Amino acid sequence: MFEIKEQAKPEPKPTMFDFGDGARLVPAHQHSNGGGWVADTATVAETAFVGKNARVYGNARVFDTARVFEDARVYGEAVVYGHARVLENARVYGKAQVYGDARVFGKAQVYGEALIHGCAHIYGEARVRDKASVYRFASVFGNAWVGSNASVYGEAKVYGYTTVGNHSKVHGTTKLA
Repeated sequence: MFEIKEQAKPEPKPTMFDFGDGARLVPAHQHSNGGGWVADTATVAETAFVGKNARVYGNARVFDTARVFEDARVYGEAVVYGHARVLENARVYGKAQVYGDARVFGKAQVYGEALIHGCAHIYGEARVRDKASVYRFASVFGNAWVGSNASVYGEAKVYGYTTVGNHSKVHGTTKLA
């Protein structure tokens, strides 16, 4: 009599994807909510949304009902959560955090250890970096730069080619252009 032994099935090969960051192909998967690519090293909650052309990689995390879509990228050790939105060609990276109802869009970049929260909007080609924070209903847009521990909050607007840094505080209804 012959004994039939089950053969061990080979483990499936991980799906590989090139995020264009120089790391070449890395293990990744398409997010169940939106179909965007997520590196296996990143964490994205099932309740979050990563759109078809969006990417989340490195050790980035996206939680709650946050949305990353269009051609947006979240990477490094960045965290996006709450009802925050990162869209269009925006980039959030480094150890930056975007949360609450904040929006980062256009070609804006948020990086370093920057904090964007409340209902703040960062857009155009604006840059918020280092340990800067933008919050409440504040906006940074155009080609403005905010960095070096600066804070922009309240209903303040920083725009044009303005640079804010060195622990500066822009608040209330101030408009810097």
